[in-house]
Amino acid sequence: MSQFKMKTCGLSGTIARTLLCGVAAAATLSIGLDANAAPQKGGTLKVVGTADIDRFDPTSAGLVTTNNFLRPTQRTLISYDSSTDETVRITPVGDLATEVPQPSADGLSYTFTIRDGATWNTPDGARQISSEDVERGIKRMCNPALGSFALTYYTSLIEGMDSFCEGFSKVDPTVDAMKAYIQENDISGITEEDDKTVTFKLKEEAGDFIYMLSLPSATPAPVEVLDYMPDSPDYRDNYIASGPYTPTDYVPDSKLVLERNPSWNAESDPLRAAYVDKIDITFGLQADAAIQQLQAGDADVVWDIIIPPAILQMLTMTGDEKLSTMGVGRTSFIFINTVSGNNDGALKDLKVRQALNYAVDRAAIVQQMGGPAVAAPQHGIFGPGVLGYHDFDLYPSEESKGDPEKAKALLAEAGYPDGITLKMPYRNSGILPAVAQTVQAAMAKAGITLELTPVAPADYYSKFMTNQRNTEEGTWDIAPVGWSPDWVGGAARSVFQPQFTYDGNHQTYNYTDYNNADATALAKKAINATTPEETAKLWGEVDEMVMKDAPVVPMVSENIVLYHGEAVQNFQPYALSAQGDYTNVWLDR
Repeated sequence: MSQFKMKTCGLSGTIARTLLCGVAAAATLSIGLDANAAPQKGGTLKVVGTADIDRFDPTSAGLVTTNNFLRPTQRTLISYDSSTDETVRITPVGDLATEVPQPSADGLSYTFTIRDGATWNTPDGARQISSEDVERGIKRMCNPALGSFALTYYTSLIEGMDSFCEGFSKVDPTVDAMKAYIQENDISGITEEDDKTVTFKLKEEAGDFIYMLSLPSATPAPVEVLDYMPDSPDYRDNYIASGPYTPTDYVPDSKLVLERNPSWNAESDPLRAAYVDKIDITFGLQADAAIQQLQAGDADVVWDIIIPPAILQMLTMTGDEKLSTMGVGRTSFIFINTVSGNNDGALKDLKVRQALNYAVDRAAIVQQMGGPAVAAPQHGIFGPGVLGYHDFDLYPSEESKGDPEKAKALLAEAGYPDGITLKMPYRNSGILPAVAQTVQAAMAKAGITLELTPVAPADYYSKFMTNQRNTEEGTWDIAPVGWSPDWVGGAARSVFQPQFTYDGNHQTYNYTDYNNADATALAKKAINATTPEETAKLWGEVDEMVMKDAPVVPMVSENIVLYHGEAVQNFQPYALSAQGDYTNVWLDR
């Protein structure tokens, strides 16, 4: 990871400069890059992956890998250039918006102008994207059928959105009722100045608001989508794209084909060159088989593949020029279920949660994942590359190998001298089963018996972890999960708010409704801090406050390992997907 000061920011205002100019960057270590060559149009980009896409509907999309689908098919007001230059890669730029606007003098208003020629591929042909579409996309976030995991970012900031969403929560989750509510009610903090101009009014200054508008949740929505349940089969069958590609063939857990969107106007899109004619995605492959296909030329890029350590070591030793790593602040950790009554509510006891933190052998997990080039021991909620990350450890052990004796002592103090048995699910793909077994072995040394349950990768979050009944009924006690900041740069809010705050409304990825009021209050100060140093200091204090409660067991921070086939040219990482940008590669074959 590296830190840098940006030379130009594209925003003005104290808070904006704080979060854009003083951030820690996601870095790319290139083992080898493609030589620049003349772009070639045409051909089919062949993508291979393990797990199916979680959502087509950007409003409810939650996985990083889904951005591999949304980048080609949907456009947002703000986005990022794909680039091997980390400075370029984390600088927000206009996508649908003609530029990144400066905030008003009081820092509370942002006005966006939509590009001419940016269109939807509606059933009746190309139609200009409008300011009404922008507001409609924001409104859909709090629909009562399938809302957005990122909702509280916006309700806490946009004037009037909290009351709009409160009213929406009382509406029957039917197509007709939801459509009527959206069409008959407005968000007071969003003003459609004209067809191509929209203004957002905020409750308070927030330099990271610009970043939020790059998230899938904030994607504009055409009026036609109101005729379908969010992300339903009907929605998917009648998908309306604004990017250069649109889905034409989808078989769950098998394949997804994207072909050119005839309504897309290249002159209106500064971020996507769309060189290839088609993107053909195959799901259901194991990592070894996927990498073999890339090496043999039968595939070009990956969807969600984690390169197995043995293959990674071989590629590194041979100096394969198609290999690179990218840091995005991603962390892996274990969420602790403090809600269920399992073991007489043992996990509600802080000492038991502290014991879990002492028990984990982080060094062994690092080795299991491929070594220090791929991962590093993690002890807080913010990973390297997030402003607020700092080196601290409230539950220290020699070389991060764990302290089973300390864990046993804490369990005994909590009333479990003979240890405890816990249920732990895990995603059954790639190296994750081996990581689960590594955790199991370390816990056993501390007197903690783990009963492991494999779960299909596509179901792990969408059907298992986000099902509140599973949490309440104790289907799991501890669960390994991962998190990447939702945007890049000053992204601490995007780690803290969705996972570690609770305002009375359950958030998708705060599985236990964890909340620390003091940490939440301090986070608000961090958001409004006026210098990078003060911002980092406050977020660092938030991190330590959360870890004193031990709601999770941090395991490792992860670099993203990128690899592609020989035919792929202009492989440029896209920050939000932590993968090469499918819309800007071309093929030489």
